[in-house]
Amino acid sequence: MKDGKEEMIPAEEIRQGDVLRILPGETIPVDGKILTGETSVDQSIMTGESLPVDKAAGEDVFCGTINCFGSIDIAATKVGEDSSLQKLIGMVRDAESKQAPMQRIADRAASWLVPVALLIAIASYFFSKNIVTAVTVLVVFCPCALVLATPTAIMAAIGQATKHGLIIKSGEALEKMGKVDTIAFDKTGTLTYGRLDVSDILPFEETLEPESLLSLAASAETKSEHLLGKAIVACAQKKGLTLQEPMNFKMIAGKGICAQVSGRKLWCGNEKFLKDNHIAIDSAIQSKLAGLRTQGKASVLVADSKQCIGVIALSDVLRPEAKGIVTRLHSMHTQTVLLTGDHKKTAHYFAEQVGISEVRAELLPEEKVQGVQALQQEGHTVCMIGDGVNDAPALKTADVSVAMGNMGSDIAVEAADIALMGDDISKIPYLKRLSKATVATIKCSITLSMCINFAAIVLSLLGMLNPTTGALVHNAGSCFVVLIAALLYDRKFE
Repeated sequence: MKDGKEEMIPAEEIRQGDVLRILPGETIPVDGKILTGETSVDQSIMTGESLPVDKAAGEDVFCGTINCFGSIDIAATKVGEDSSLQKLIGMVRDAESKQAPMQRIADRAASWLVPVALLIAIASYFFSKNIVTAVTVLVVFCPCALVLATPTAIMAAIGQATKHGLIIKSGEALEKMGKVDTIAFDKTGTLTYGRLDVSDILPFEETLEPESLLSLAASAETKSEHLLGKAIVACAQKKGLTLQEPMNFKMIAGKGICAQVSGRKLWCGNEKFLKDNHIAIDSAIQSKLAGLRTQGKASVLVADSKQCIGVIALSDVLRPEAKGIVTRLHSMHTQTVLLTGDHKKTAHYFAEQVGISEVRAELLPEEKVQGVQALQQEGHTVCMIGDGVNDAPALKTADVSVAMGNMGSDIAVEAADIALMGDDISKIPYLKRLSKATVATIKCSITLSMCINFAAIVLSLLGMLNPTTGALVHNAGSCFVVLIAALLYDRKFE
């Protein structure tokens, strides 16, 4: 906006202090402060919140978030590389560059085994004066089985995980998963489905049935574009209720809607909206709303021209398997933490439902990273599980990361070490058991290969093996290692 006139410019030309007009449905291009207008902003990309956040003049908005309803004018405060979205992308890159690849035990061992084999072969020749003995030692000491132990076991484990809907991107991630002692969960889309459903229908009129209240509210919300309104309509349709066509429909961004249903004027919205329309909310209703808020639920008040006739509460839907998973992880001596951008009351309510005691809420992406780093500084090996763009920096920072593959964002899936293709978080305990079994298989194979090599060297020095029989023993060791790894591919985990 320049001199009161609109002018379209490329986003990269925006400068700090510019006044921008953001229309409904548009993505906010920079961080800014609202000058005029009221709206609801979907800022799930930054905070992971499942509900749009109501915004008014004087409040901050973030780059990359979506203006859902009202037209607003904002003053640009952070542009270009300084914007919150660009900083989030930068954090992903920084975290990726800081990760050091783990050295394989077998690679370290092989680096000194070969010179040792040469020295033993040379020594055996000088003592025995028999070139056949020296060649036999070289044949049996070659660390083929040792080097095969790790990649064959990891390949078998990754193959098994794929059959169970898990995509593991590296052997390092698989090995580290078994050492994880702390799992940090995001809430929306991870412990919950990330969708809103009607949870409570509370009529305040004695003659009004819950289904009648739902039918009235859904009829009024039929033309609404707000997520809460759509969820109410979807619930009524699912129950097979007949909806009336609303008349004189009007939506007030960030507050609610008003409409006439069967000649009855209705208001559906928040407390401020009803008070603005001179509809009283008594202490009993206030108490009900406070109780719903402590459960992390969003409330839509329904009123006619005289009084508030009821409230419809909506909540994100908890995955039914979430509580069982947390219980199983605790039985495996694994600590659980909730890191979420949601409000504290919502976060604590859901954490209590699943049995997570440590909660860190209202976190921006950089604060999630700090939460993961704080756990690491306490000596924990941390696995982060998330699904959104806002989780990507924390996923990269964690020792191991798991992303929800179906509904998760592309950025989160790319940032993570492991993807759950069916969004089935019940696979997490299985993943830990698979990782521990893989590490145990690798150690068993390495030990077996070393024992076979040691026994073969002794037999070679005693003259009981020649280069031909030594080669057979050497190859037998390699075959044993591959067979042990193959057993891991079809192993059954409870």
